[in-house]
Amino acid sequence: MSARFSIRKLGAQGDGIAETESGDLFIPFTLPGEVVTAAREKDRAMLMAVLEASPLRIDPACRHFTECGGCALQHFEAEAYRPWKREKVVHALKGKGIDCDIGELVACAPHTRRRVVLAARRTDTGMLLGFNRHLSPEIVSISECPISLPEIVSAFDRLKALAELVCATTKSFRLAVTVTGSGLDVAVYESGKLGENQRRVASNFVLAQGFARLSIDDEIIIEPRKPVVMFGNVAVAVPPGAFLQATDAAEQAMADIVGGHLKSAKKIADLFAGCGSFALRLAAKSEVHAVEGDAAALSALDRGSRFATGLKRVTGERRDLFRRPLTFKELNGFDGLVFDPPRAGAEDQSKQIARAEVPFVAAVSCNPVTLARDLRILLDGGYTLKSVTPIDQFLWSPHVEAVALLEKPKRRR
Repeated sequence: MSARFSIRKLGAQGDGIAETESGDLFIPFTLPGEVVTAAREKDRAMLMAVLEASPLRIDPACRHFTECGGCALQHFEAEAYRPWKREKVVHALKGKGIDCDIGELVACAPHTRRRVVLAARRTDTGMLLGFNRHLSPEIVSISECPISLPEIVSAFDRLKALAELVCATTKSFRLAVTVTGSGLDVAVYESGKLGENQRRVASNFVLAQGFARLSIDDEIIIEPRKPVVMFGNVAVAVPPGAFLQATDAAEQAMADIVGGHLKSAKKIADLFAGCGSFALRLAAKSEVHAVEGDAAALSALDRGSRFATGLKRVTGERRDLFRRPLTFKELNGFDGLVFDPPRAGAEDQSKQIARAEVPFVAAVSCNPVTLARDLRILLDGGYTLKSVTPIDQFLWSPHVEAVALLEKPKRRR
């Protein structure tokens, strides 16, 4: 049964929040000031109708919006959406007692996402390919996606056909599709064990369609061309399922901010280095020691540095920084440092950085909450926060990236 609700504010995940006698009620796809009808289930509700619309409501860019769970905020006017996303960083830092000047949000343009993860499942009526419905395992078939690069969208039919060829399960499975300089890199997960005939047919299809690579559960099935991504002027052949920043423009913006802060450093540590998006750019001017726990990513970084020209010395170290962070004594050998951990942040590593004497530190994060926690550790260790720049590379989602720059005065001896 539906009821009438007034939306008071937006929650952290982009849902509208209505106050009720039993507590806050979260209603997706609504905006502050709106009056709506919604069907309630515990602390969530499904939007039925907007009775009084906010002046900030706009027509969504995609026909699948509200069904597909990929976007939460296409209905939110851009000049209001951007300050809301910036405020997520401000709020997280204030929660840890950090009050500093937060830069304006670096905006994200539509049609720029270079990597998407599609869901697929075989049904009685054929193969489904798309994204999961909002808060549901149900797959919504899609025919357009205004956040993604055109190279991905134009390949939907071919990717659906490929999903049919590699499917050896009755369950849902995933296709991570990445645009590279060599073509589409398709990494499939949990599609089941392929028979020899399936492998041969899928391989022939990949060749015919001009895809760069097909891998299944990180095993390369066929690789007509090594998928190559440019990190600055360095070409890197990335491994299957490699982590990449969501958009090339956001990656470059972050690299420019980090590079500007560390420009005077002669020896830099890049922690959680991945395939080298920071390290290989920084190596144009500085010696870099890249530390990464994933062997395949570190190997790709190493190969990229070896075949590049004009770089300073680049060394690599495979190390699980969650289990064994670099100690403050090890870090004291560097005069610049950048760290870009997963969403969980880098609490233990931050404790070691806080004790170190590295004069210039750049912290990159996709989670404002764990960033705030880690920054608090660094500030308590004597660092000064110089700037924080929010970066949007997950358009129309509640996720926001941020780059924080810190300095520590040299201790007098």
